[in-house]
Amino acid sequence: MIKLSTSFATLLVFSSLASVYASPAKVGETPTDLAGLPVATSKVELNKLAKKSHKLYFGSATDNFSENNELADAAYKAILSDNKEFGQITPSNTMKWMYTEPERGVFNLTDAEEIVKFAKGNKQILRGHNCVWHSQLADWVTAGNFDAPTLASIVVTHCSTLVGHFKGDICTFPDSWDVINEPFNDDGTWRETVFYNTLNTSYIEIALRAARAADPAAKLYINDYNIDGTGAKSTAMINLVKSLKANNVPIDGVGLQGHLIVGQVPTDIEENIRQIAATGVEVAITELDIRMTLPVTAELLEQQKKDYETVVSACNAVPACIGITIWDYTDKYSWVPGVFAGQGAPLPWDENLVKKPAYDGIVEGFSKQ
Repeated sequence: MIKLSTSFATLLVFSSLASVYASPAKVGETPTDLAGLPVATSKVELNKLAKKSHKLYFGSATDNFSENNELADAAYKAILSDNKEFGQITPSNTMKWMYTEPERGVFNLTDAEEIVKFAKGNKQILRGHNCVWHSQLADWVTAGNFDAPTLASIVVTHCSTLVGHFKGDICTFPDSWDVINEPFNDDGTWRETVFYNTLNTSYIEIALRAARAADPAAKLYINDYNIDGTGAKSTAMINLVKSLKANNVPIDGVGLQGHLIVGQVPTDIEENIRQIAATGVEVAITELDIRMTLPVTAELLEQQKKDYETVVSACNAVPACIGITIWDYTDKYSWVPGVFAGQGAPLPWDENLVKKPAYDGIVEGFSKQ
């Protein structure tokens, strides 16, 4: 059974927060927030600038599942609704297996539908995320001890239902599905998961073919982290794409997640993007955030600004890099502090929804030709 959401919260306009939390600067001074830390100075909207730079979008992830309903935050929602700032939306959790098929054959798409409705209402591109991943997987899949034919059938049913249900929503504008998420270890070997251990590498082809059949117009991606720069893991991804193409398996793009660390951003991102694009696929930066060791300082914010500029300018330099999505836009809802102890502040807006210097770094990255 498929449950669909019919409710949609009323959008509230919120435009004065920056003036509350950022103090005005005198001529020649850097604007600061109430803690005395520097804030962004640019007034250019990011999606508008990305499109001017011949990219398809600049976007953000968002969430609305019961544990963390960001769309219930009116101030947050008002900023996210601005399609001059954000031209694309990724549901960060609510399309994942544990939420969409919590019991075998029983699909609950209520929360996912709300985000679809939100994005369509704002004329924002929607990215599907994701079909097959080892994490946030329903218990019945991992504990089922299914044989290979049964698990293959389960993968086909899940991908077909999920992708097919949102046919025309994901591709109202030509965007993508992260069909496969994180198939590799950091050393480039295959990650051992219930899918790999039962089906070997065939699960990749099974999922991609099911997604293509469900929505022939959708662009199909494989998405992973730590493939931002060159190295064993990126090479493994390139070899996988080449193998899929040689066997006529549908594959349209590679997603570089971009979960990075301030001061440790790879210097060869552009080279890496070009190498991936040379296989004949497009590339997107899909989950960008650049975390720092807390507390936040002016020096760390300045380095973060440079790091955002580095990543964005690398994408901007390669026509096959179609767009950039940040993994939510505000530190208020970042996943980082809950996973990396003592780290945080990875996003271009702070917890008070004030633009940080990182915002200026993004602007400068798009401005480089």
